Amino acid sequence: MALDDARGVFPIAPTPFLDDGRVDAGSIDRLVDFYLGCGATGVTVLGQLGEAPKLEHAESTAIAGQVIRRARGLPVIVGVSAPGFAAMRALTREVMEQGAAGVMIAPPNTLRTDDQIVGYYRQAAEAIGNDVPFVVQDYPLTFSVQMTAGVIRRIVTEIPSCAMLKHEDWPGLDKISTLRGFERDGSMRHISILCGNGGLFLDYEMERGADGANTGYCFPDMLCDVVRLSAEGRREEAHDLFDAHLPLLRYEQQPGAGLAVRKYVLMRRGILATATQRRPAAPMSAATRAEVDHLLERLARHDPRARLEPA
Repeated sequence: MALDDARGVFPIAPTPFLDDGRVDAGSIDRLVDFYLGCGATGVTVLGQLGEAPKLEHAESTAIAGQVIRRARGLPVIVGVSAPGFAAMRALTREVMEQGAAGVMIAPPNTLRTDDQIVGYYRQAAEAIGNDVPFVVQDYPLTFSVQMTAGVIRRIVTEIPSCAMLKHEDWPGLDKISTLRGFERDGSMRHISILCGNGGLFLDYEMERGADGANTGYCFPDMLCDVVRLSAEGRREEAHDLFDAHLPLLRYEQQPGAGLAVRKYVLMRRGILATATQRRPAAPMSAATRAEVDHLLERLARHDPRARLEPA
């Protein structure tokens, strides 16, 4: 599958750790097997919530390589964002040699003007190699960089190796419609648009023309179902399933708390051995765990996948 024509769900994989902070290779295998089993069409590693800044370079390449091998041909995107192009180039070279389908690049928060944004991605593409497909991560709530639809069109038009947009603007539904309009009028070539934000707006993003999800919600199997139902035109079924998950999805999307919640639920689902984050970390309080358990109990009334054994 070429990245510019990707569809479906590319879950953002958390990085599993053992209690002592070492990378948990066994949980990586279980996580990838779970993604394959629930219908994911790709995987992204070392993303925003993959704790990539806490990893040594050798750990990053080892994790990427393990996921690529375990994914058995499924496209794997690797986050390579870095303060400088030397580190970005080195990680890109190694993961592409291991078989990655492409890399994801977030903008530094120093970019302010449209020309600066386009110029940064042009330089990044030259640094990693113009033959490497890359994903633009558009997440202004975190990166403080505002990309208009026109700027994205410029990036896509001026840099042929741009293959995908990870759309995380908020509000951003009209941006998706505008970009698809550019494609229809011939002013922009087609790229894949996969959406993040924990899936918080996935139901309507699909209806606006998104190709799927690229995010890390703790029930990626639900995301796969919503994308499939939407593609099949089963609109109300897609919305009903999405609505059942919305309270937990909203809770998980809290800045600063989301990764802890996500890892805790994945642990309860038997996929991760522990919910450990590498330090510095913000562990869950007892009150937060109780609230997540309550949300799971309520969700289980509508989706039996949330009927889990006690922690």
